[in-house]
Amino acid sequence: MTTNPSNDLRHAGPDSLAMLDEAAPATPVLGRLFLGICLILIAFNLRPLFPSLSVLLPEVTQALGMSGAVAGYLTTLPVLCLGLFAPFAPALADRHGAERVLLLVLLLIGAGTLLRTWDATALLFIGSAMAGAGIAMGNVLLPSVVKRDFPDKVALMTGLFTMALCGGAAAAAAFTVPLAQLGGSWRFGLAAWAVPAFAIALLWLPRSLRSGTRGRARRQPGLRLWHDGLAWQVSCFMGLQSALAYCVMGWMAPILRWRGLDGATAGFYVSASVMVQVATCLLVPPLAARFRSQSLFNAGLALLAGATLLALLVAPARLLFPLALLQGIGQGGLFAIAMTVIILRSPDSRTAARLSGMSQAIGYLLAALGPMLVGMLHSATGSYAATGWLFAGIGLAAMASGWGAGRPLFVKPRSVGAREEGAA
Repeated sequence: MTTNPSNDLRHAGPDSLAMLDEAAPATPVLGRLFLGICLILIAFNLRPLFPSLSVLLPEVTQALGMSGAVAGYLTTLPVLCLGLFAPFAPALADRHGAERVLLLVLLLIGAGTLLRTWDATALLFIGSAMAGAGIAMGNVLLPSVVKRDFPDKVALMTGLFTMALCGGAAAAAAFTVPLAQLGGSWRFGLAAWAVPAFAIALLWLPRSLRSGTRGRARRQPGLRLWHDGLAWQVSCFMGLQSALAYCVMGWMAPILRWRGLDGATAGFYVSASVMVQVATCLLVPPLAARFRSQSLFNAGLALLAGATLLALLVAPARLLFPLALLQGIGQGGLFAIAMTVIILRSPDSRTAARLSGMSQAIGYLLAALGPMLVGMLHSATGSYAATGWLFAGIGLAAMASGWGAGRPLFVKPRSVGAREEGAA
């Protein structure tokens, strides 16, 4: 296995992360168009869970009598589920087919979203966990299906998929409060996001029923990366940037409301911040891949994302909107570069899949600490001012791990013998 860092890394792309590499059957043009639209709509449903609760958090905590610490646990739980349930997605897809698992994803998101509207804190947690489990599996399987069914349009579909993710988060941030006001209750604002999940499930149902299990288990040597220092740096970088991202999705709106903005304006600021991420998600990977080292990109974007989030706590009110936009630029670029270095640090597609799995499992578990600690600090102090130290610490740690993860080297997997695996 080559580990020469001078190898040309510029042609690595998102398809290197594919976990289902079997050939897709020939599909008519209209059929592919319909499939592509469905996948984009599924992607749209993978993010509203997070900002929809965030923008209504003051109303929810007051109605249910939750403390700041409990609210922190609530915003952390779906992120924790992303790390816990992602490893199950490939095995389920091998056994039942990716299409059927994606149907399950939509049903879990829809049912979990509805459960969050019941007048019971326990059901709010259960619903968040159900939806988080669905999102975790969708995160893993959607890129694989795109690779399998659109091998000639991977770049286009990846861009549209990224835009749909950001669009779902932005839409939830912008429209949840107006929907709640329209329905006269925060419950209506949350429940509204079950509608697109169930609607796309009905649209997806015929294809999922027609599909079979395409993956075939085959005997391959297992690969492990837990011993590799570079793999740990990539994983920590992924986790720390995710910690900042979920602090933004879970707590930017409450922080802006603490600064004096009303709920609708705070939601609009968060929505605008998320929408700005679309441009940087599309622009950063091809630009960064032109260079042998991505260390400066990683550290610079981590500095921008962390510093602007910190500035939202103390800057004059007139600067909050431009700071929210700058935070979106930094955060979007940070997410894109974290995904890019997973590919660039991998010598082949199988290693990329293993590194992606390791970084998501470790990364999202690490990321879950961010929003939880924000809630705990707010509960302990009654203010968001103390979270500035947390944002600064996460940003500095992301800069350090990102600098190491950006070095022009390959991770070195260790073969552990042959075993039965799904297609990778």
